[in-house]
Amino acid sequence: MSEPLTVVDHPLVQHKLSIMRDKGTSTASFRQLLHEITQLLAYEITRELPMTTRMIDTPMEPMDAPVLAGKKLALVSILRAGNGMLDGVLDLIPSARVGFVGLYRDETTLQPVQYYFKVPESLEDRLVIAVDPMLATGNSSAAAVDLLKQAGATNIRFLCLLAAPEGIARMQEAHPDVPIVTAAVDRGLNEQGYIMPGLGDAGDRMFGTR
Repeated sequence: MSEPLTVVDHPLVQHKLSIMRDKGTSTASFRQLLHEITQLLAYEITRELPMTTRMIDTPMEPMDAPVLAGKKLALVSILRAGNGMLDGVLDLIPSARVGFVGLYRDETTLQPVQYYFKVPESLEDRLVIAVDPMLATGNSSAAAVDLLKQAGATNIRFLCLLAAPEGIARMQEAHPDVPIVTAAVDRGLNEQGYIMPGLGDAGDRMFGTR
């Protein structure tokens, strides 16, 4: 992708996001809306996938038809909230390989702590899309991309629902080669490192936990 930051301001994305922000929105509705918005964001983040052609037979005649080129892309969920975005992308690209990076944020230092890492093979030959609903401090996201690069990934994109300016700056400082696609850039972070006005803890709202 040519742009380091893309904000998808499509009316459907913004409308659905506003419903998600509402604290009265149910867990089931929150999950469904996240699924729907992720599909819309996925169209944008996959806009420049490499293409080739192959010969097919239509009911009318043979044609040289456009198809995706190269190895199947890899989707990597940054646990746990990233799992809420996986199915939305997989609905569009069901053949994608899937990996997981387990990180949690130390609430005192706001620094990421790794507890799990499992990704597809041959990352160096794949487009890798890392997904996490919230780009807040950017520490966990940057750490996840560090791990993906250590595993061989060279073509990485980051997909999130909401971003804070602090998180964007952290990611662009650590990984200027990783484009970010998001639905909105909010005002900033509070003292606890949560995005404001935000929508609360995406994982808690998605899974009905506290």
